[in-house]
Amino acid sequence: MYSFDMTSEQKMLVDTVHRYAEKMLRAAYREAEESAAAPAGTIRTGWELGLLPAGIDAEYGGYGEYSALTSALYLEELGWGDVGISLHLLSPNLFALPVALFGDNEQKAAWLPRFTEADFPKATAALVEPVYQFDPNALATTAEREGDSYTIQGVKIYVPLAQNAEVFLVYAQEKNRTQAFIVPAETPGVQVAERVVMMGAHALPVYTVNFNGVTVPAGNRLGGARGIRMNRLLTVSRISAAALAVGQARAAYEYAVKYAKEREAFGEPIAHRQSIAFMLANMAIEIEGVRLQVWEAAWRYDNREDASKLAMLAKQAADKMVLEVTDNAVQVLGGHGYIREHPVELWLRNGRGFAMWDGLIIG
Repeated sequence: MYSFDMTSEQKMLVDTVHRYAEKMLRAAYREAEESAAAPAGTIRTGWELGLLPAGIDAEYGGYGEYSALTSALYLEELGWGDVGISLHLLSPNLFALPVALFGDNEQKAAWLPRFTEADFPKATAALVEPVYQFDPNALATTAEREGDSYTIQGVKIYVPLAQNAEVFLVYAQEKNRTQAFIVPAETPGVQVAERVVMMGAHALPVYTVNFNGVTVPAGNRLGGARGIRMNRLLTVSRISAAALAVGQARAAYEYAVKYAKEREAFGEPIAHRQSIAFMLANMAIEIEGVRLQVWEAAWRYDNREDASKLAMLAKQAADKMVLEVTDNAVQVLGGHGYIREHPVELWLRNGRGFAMWDGLIIG
């Protein structure tokens, strides 16, 4: 069974990320939302924390190995700070971590060192498609083998930072299996279309990208002859997304508690009202419950157990919980919750997005 005590390294990492979230993400979230762009300095400082290199083997320039539990711990702090900027910061992970988990030796040696350098990498992934009831294991985008190359055909949506990306990790169906292909942005047939404006998380630019007969060498299929294990990758993604949702919900809960203690009506804080107190208590219970689900799924993944079911359940619980908690935070603030003077309206919009972001978050 997993321990509830963090290691000294984990505690130091969580403290560091929390300070970054408090001093930089909280200071920039409204500017980022209004301008629909993450401040370059905030991203640069976040990249310098070395969160991604910590999950890359030292052989390739990193200084650790991937741990889903450690990632879940720091992702909660990022979600507490700001979801939009955090999603921007985490976008290179969508390319690098699948390479670290499934790439062959040549692919790892060619690509992973680029993610341990000082500059923010211009790499992303294209998974989600503009279809009803999107299923990552039944993609409309196809990859057909033709001699020593693959031809990719399809449309992707919600592709983060696609406008400035230098390389994509494109997921496509090959013989009834989902595989991933490394596609340089300058490859003929890659067309970045319009930016998609989301309800929340405006600091993350996402785009529709067309892959019209894009041809890449067979060696660009991730994992070589073995390919990837999509369910394992989705397990990591769902744990990551659920952890980020816990952080967003925690931010909303803490803000609502502080407001309820300070706001007075009829001569006493509204926190003394039974309806408000019960609502706040239920918010805390739901957050703690989902956090435990996330930790258990992450622990089992790190111990090489099958965590796919637990990760799915944690993600579904987190999607429901974060929407309920952020909505309750708006209700606690009453009319103030609906105006931009307070952040809970933004957190509610962000909270609604987690159900749509399956596959867009890997930490």
